[in-house]
Amino acid sequence: MEELLIGIAKGLVNEPDSVTVTVDEPDEEGVFVYHLHVAENDVGRVIGKQGHIAKAIRVVMRSAGIRENKKVQVEID
Repeated sequence: MEELLIGIAKGLVNEPDSVTVTVDEPDEEGVFVYHLHVAENDVGRVIGKQGHIAKAIRVVMRSAGIRENKKVQVEID
């Protein structure tokens, strides 16, 4: 799952070496929170106009989570 998120983000940003992902332990509801970290000047590229790209990333990650029976949430830091 981390590799999927990293791959998506690296395709969007100008500085792919600065892309990192951290994962929190599942909370009491079993939700895994993935924190996406990108360079400061690339945050707009990952969020997109009106948040459309961020929403698409979250949809893809939730769908991948469903295939693995996991609840997934993505935070862009």
